[in-house]
Amino acid sequence: MAPVAAATETAPPGGVPGVRLPELKWTDCGGGFDCATAEVPLDYRHPDGATISLGLSRKTASDPAHKIGTLFLNQGGPGGSSGGLLYYMGTDGPAEIRSRYDLVIVDPRGGGRSAPVQCQTTREWTDSWETATARPTQGGFDRAVALGRQFNDACRRHSGDLLPYIGTEYSARDLDVIRAALGERKFNWYGLSYGTYLGTVYASLFPERVGVMALDGAYDPNAYANDPYRYDRGQYLAVDAALGRFFDWCKRTPDACSFGDDDPRQAYLDLQAALDAEPIRDADGRLVANGAWLTMMVTYALGSGDDYWPTLAQQLVDAQHRTGDLLSGMEGEAQFQTENAAIECADRAFPRSLNLLHDVLRSETAEAPLNGPALAYGPPNYDQGHATACTQWPVKRLSRYSGPFDAKGSAPILVVGNTGDPDTPYQDAVTLSRTLDNAHLLTVRGEGHTGTGSECAWNATMDYLATGTLPRQTECPGH
Repeated sequence: MAPVAAATETAPPGGVPGVRLPELKWTDCGGGFDCATAEVPLDYRHPDGATISLGLSRKTASDPAHKIGTLFLNQGGPGGSSGGLLYYMGTDGPAEIRSRYDLVIVDPRGGGRSAPVQCQTTREWTDSWETATARPTQGGFDRAVALGRQFNDACRRHSGDLLPYIGTEYSARDLDVIRAALGERKFNWYGLSYGTYLGTVYASLFPERVGVMALDGAYDPNAYANDPYRYDRGQYLAVDAALGRFFDWCKRTPDACSFGDDDPRQAYLDLQAALDAEPIRDADGRLVANGAWLTMMVTYALGSGDDYWPTLAQQLVDAQHRTGDLLSGMEGEAQFQTENAAIECADRAFPRSLNLLHDVLRSETAEAPLNGPALAYGPPNYDQGHATACTQWPVKRLSRYSGPFDAKGSAPILVVGNTGDPDTPYQDAVTLSRTLDNAHLLTVRGEGHTGTGSECAWNATMDYLATGTLPRQTECPGH
């Protein structure tokens, strides 16, 4: 760890006593964007101790004379970087946002450019999918528990000193330090998916500092942190429901859907089984894709909404011919899914009982039979596929936030939820809007992850971020 950076003041206004603010030295990183690193405390209980390096990126306001502040962005995860959202907002986003705000992303600790967690090698992680299947198999639970233990052992071996400190409470405190280092009195936030949880935690820790805050694709924060099996069940059900609606569309509109003829559901099950029986392998015999990996990629694809359904249908046809986008990408996902699993295990209080884990996974996969088994009994993967690792997590969760989540006394917060969201179920947005002390719920009636595919919801969100005025409407169509 690097020594504490030069201080610009002794603590952020109202922040953790003894925290010294990092000196941010911005450098040109191309395309009109700047990059910087910030050294912040590894452990906020010991702010004068070791530090951790965070990666930051920025697009400065195009009209600095009329700048109203900094807008922090997070496109979700956890894990990876929000660089894609920053690039879009900084180049093609609404003019009133680009002109009046400096746009900033801070990669949350443990991912992206902020001390990314290291666990298994890419080859070890991809090889761990060898035993994963799209349908439950005899001995599948025991194999999944073993895969979770192997993942944890690798995380502890390579990142053991970091693991206790990658929880969202500390990432929220990092944001407050960066806010103060930038000289901002208020914290403005646009968060998608996991970014809604990070924003909720920030607002609950520092409600008096909230300026504007839009949370799209919302988490139920208490269930996520403190009742993870209930939270995961909602995700399993939402994914299968979205896939079911895709199959219904295929049956209604065979001219638009090229997959499955008159029974797309059975065609999907047959495709999963065929790829499990004969996986795709490279020239060296290593796994490229099987039925479980196909399922993982379909889970991702459903987040793109019903505009993407014709493309998904063609991709499934391609997969029947053992080619195409649904049968690729495993190596590229290894680091992101590693970060995703590790950060969520640091955040979420899973019970330690393997007997309970066995019963819960059996129940969840029975209720979500299309996509559930591949994620539940595979290696630790995305979101609801973490339980086998998190129940055996090998370190203390010293940086997780357990509540309260009401952000009592904050400025108004906009919560957006999509009724057909396959990743963050709509009911979570309803719950978050009721949990927060001062929130307005905007319901999008459509498909896909978050409400960003709705022109109505997008415009309402951007107007709120630009002006601080909540939208009058409570509902938007999905397109």
